[in-house]
Amino acid sequence: MDRIINLVEQDVFRINALDCIFQLNLPQCYLAAGFVRNLVWDYLHNKPKPTPLNDVDVIYFDIAETQPNKHFEYEAKLKAIMPQVNWQVRNQAKMHIQNGDKPYLSTLDAMRYWPEYETAIAIRKVNNLDYECISAFGVKSLFALKITRNPKRDRTTFESRIESKGWLTQWPKLTISH
Repeated sequence: MDRIINLVEQDVFRINALDCIFQLNLPQCYLAAGFVRNLVWDYLHNKPKPTPLNDVDVIYFDIAETQPNKHFEYEAKLKAIMPQVNWQVRNQAKMHIQNGDKPYLSTLDAMRYWPEYETAIAIRKVNNLDYECISAFGVKSLFALKITRNPKRDRTTFESRIESKGWLTQWPKLTISH
């Protein structure tokens, strides 16, 4: 996890994004998915500039939240601070409904249901100088340039994501791990 934190600390955009979500003070709140995954893949491909992100995934876990569209309020707050970012905020305590799963127990537990192992990695700022990185499946396969299907999700979804996101074109050293 330290390797990821070191990479993030060298990226001004990512530090600014982490500062933004820190201000929201949401429970178990992290930046996840492509925010971390793409940074590592760019680094391992020696890309001189970071690959642009289509969106920035903010995940948190608030079982007591009762407003179904509260995430739009958080997205608006973040957009006011960093308007160039397409923020995608989701309460993982509610995502099991959309995904047809049993209720998740935490942010980390929700990540155990994501389509690829390498996407299920997240980071947050915990105080002015420190960051915490979590992963549902570890980071070995991420640094080994693998794309690994989570058996909790169907193969069609997995293959469709690889194709639609253009990962193998964007990062040609990647290999699919079945």
